[in-house]
Amino acid sequence: MYRCVSAALVAAAFFALSAPAAAQVQRAFPQNAMRGALVMGTPPEITLNGQPARLAPGARIRNQNNMLEMSGTLVGQRLLVNYTLENGVLVKDVWILRAEEAAVRPWPTTLEELQTWSFDPAAQVWTKP
Repeated sequence: MYRCVSAALVAAAFFALSAPAAAQVQRAFPQNAMRGALVMGTPPEITLNGQPARLAPGARIRNQNNMLEMSGTLVGQRLLVNYTLENGVLVKDVWILRAEEAAVRPWPTTLEELQTWSFDPAAQVWTKP
């Protein structure tokens, strides 16, 4: 009897853990996150929305599975991201977007939009005024 229960529990745990990691992670982006096109140059140099920019010291880059990604492994890649700024200048946090996250629109791309639009953090939805 106990063997059957143990085998059933092991099988259930296996099937629960075998689901794709991306399907299990619902990322909540902060209210100050903007969307942009990022091209990774030689770290800390980047191009953000066609303009030169820099990563902040200690910047965190998270891939589609929310795992930390080293900036050096992304050199030359063009990525659609959500990002935050440190002191309005340096890029502090970067999230490389999955297709379903990129489909959420509208999302602010400028500081002006960020300051004038309304954000629902629970639904992760922006509304224009």
